[in-house]
Amino acid sequence: MIHALADVQSENIGATTKVWQFVVILEGAVIGENCNICAHVFIENDVIVGNNVTVKCGVQLWDGLRVEDDVFIGPNVTFCNDKFPRSGKHDFKKLYTVLKKGASIGANATVLPGVTVGENAMIGAGAIVTKDVPAGAVVKGKY
Repeated sequence: MIHALADVQSENIGATTKVWQFVVILEGAVIGENCNICAHVFIENDVIVGNNVTVKCGVQLWDGLRVEDDVFIGPNVTFCNDKFPRSGKHDFKKLYTVLKKGASIGANATVLPGVTVGENAMIGAGAIVTKDVPAGAVVKGKY
């Protein structure tokens, strides 16, 4: 299901995935089966999303993000792909961020570039994630 008010340029969307209104998915993005992409989500070209993933409202998935199966991304989670952003800078070194299978990220958390969030890890709401999170860990605050 792709809502009539979504702008989906990619043909690589799983058949049972739901894409809600005001979502933008660029041409190169790949999204698996049975995902729920909620309203006001933006997904860039170099993004891969696995199966059974939920992306809640107000999230932007930037180039270099890899999301494995069964991941939950809460509302207004922020991802970054450049450690030293500058306006007009087009030659930055893109860093890859990986969310391993079953990871959950609470609302308004910020995940800095180049981080891997381990399998079944839980990131608390509002956390700032600056380094890799081990599998099964529960982290909150600044980590």
